[in-house]
Amino acid sequence: MTVFNTGFPSIRQIQTFIKNKTPVEIGLITNQSEQGLILWQDQNCFCLQNSKKEKILIWTQSLAYIKSK
Repeated sequence: MTVFNTGFPSIRQIQTFIKNKTPVEIGLITNQSEQGLILWQDQNCFCLQNSKKEKILIWTQSLAYIKSK
């Protein structure tokens, strides 16, 4: 089982995006991108809420980048 290590800078940055409700663009390895707010994260996934209030689960293995808007 993967350990969720909050000591990693990437985990702390994403937690800051969640806390501050910072809009982000998430790029996927499939060249698709999604925009919205990250609601939560765990060791496997992120939950992104888009402008239509749809909640999208994104596996961390599918991430290419996360950019603040």
